Amino acid sequence: MTRYFRNGTKLTTLAATAAAALVVVVTAGSAGADAAPDSNTVATQAHQEPAAPGTPCSVSTRACVDLESQQAWLIGDGKVIRGPVRIASGGAGQESPIGHSFRVYRKEKDHVSGEFNGPDGRPAPMPFSVFFADGGVAFHGGDRSRSSAGCIKLELGDAEAWFNELQTGDKVQVVNASEENKERARARQTAGV
Repeated sequence: MTRYFRNGTKLTTLAATAAAALVVVVTAGSAGADAAPDSNTVATQAHQEPAAPGTPCSVSTRACVDLESQQAWLIGDGKVIRGPVRIASGGAGQESPIGHSFRVYRKEKDHVSGEFNGPDGRPAPMPFSVFFADGGVAFHGGDRSRSSAGCIKLELGDAEAWFNELQTGDKVQVVNASEENKERARARQTAGV
């Protein structure tokens, strides 16, 4: 049985158009390594790069987060320009995502959460927000005594420094240092270094 919408379009035609659009979106979304932040290829490339001294992240990154030590760094030209600084990351069930090539995609100085309220019942403030991962994950100022809903919370002065230093398109890595160190050692061994 063929069904039609009120405008006369066949349902089967609409379904085919939607499927074609989905193929275009999926294909466009996977066009580069940065579109799939943790594909094996991206992780392998990151592990083949040297780490920025004193961090578990690649020299090509601009912001580094180590979830194990709850620390973060700003990196410029392969060297630490600020950090390590203490952070608070996502809590149980709302962990901060791990990735090797997240990219800064938006900055908003006076952002407030559209999902979470603060202790006062009002939308939670997220000052100096620098968004870098799907789901609204950002660096921002906040109370580091409480875990976040996936974001990386910094002291207000550090959040302002991240906001001022990072630009749209800058690479961000969020890792567990012990795993990164093992993978870098494995990459060096494979390369015969």
